[in-house]
Amino acid sequence: MKLHVVIASTRPGRRGPEVGAWFTRHAQAHGVFDVETVDLAALGLPFLDEPEHPSTGRYAHEHTRVWSRLVDEADAFAFVTPEYNYATPAPLKNALDFLYHEWAYKPVAFVSYGGTSAGTRGVQMTKQVVTTLRMYPLNAAVAIPTRQYLDADGDLRPDEALDGSARTVLDELARTATALSPLRAGAVH
Repeated sequence: MKLHVVIASTRPGRRGPEVGAWFTRHAQAHGVFDVETVDLAALGLPFLDEPEHPSTGRYAHEHTRVWSRLVDEADAFAFVTPEYNYATPAPLKNALDFLYHEWAYKPVAFVSYGGTSAGTRGVQMTKQVVTTLRMYPLNAAVAIPTRQYLDADGDLRPDEALDGSARTVLDELARTATALSPLRAGAVH
C-alpha cells in the first residue's frame, strides 16, 4: 500500500518539512507502506483554476493532472498541518478542492502542530471537508504543541510519547486502508 505524507503549509519559515520528515521516518520504519512525501509548496498548485467541477474528472491543466495522479495512486494519507486562525491552511483546502473522485475511500491521519491547541482546531475543520470527499479521517492523531517540542531554532525534539502517537496512527492507517481496499477497487472515476 502507498502512503502519501502531505506537507500542507507553504509559507516561508514553516515547520512542516521537519515534522513531515520525522513522521516519514516513522512510516518507513513501520514497514507496511511505500511512503512518499508530497510537499504542497513544491507542487505549486495555483488557486483552483479548473473551468469544470472536479467531479467531472475533466482537467484542463497539467498541474491538476499531475496532482490527480499523485492522489489517485495513494491508498492512505497523513496530512502534516498547522492551523491558521483556527482553520485549515488555505493551500491544503485548495489542494483538496482540486479533486473529487481520487480521494474516495482513503483514510487520512493528521499530524498537526501549533501553539496552544497543537493544530487540532484546524484539523477539526479539515475533517468536515475530507468526509465530504468520502475520505475516512482517523480519530488517532499526532498533535504537536510547538512550545513543548520545537526548540528556538525550530528543530523538532520528539520524545517517547510523540513517537508512540506516530506508531498508533500508522497502525490505525494500515488497518483502515486495508479494510477500505475493496471500496477503492470498486470506485468509479
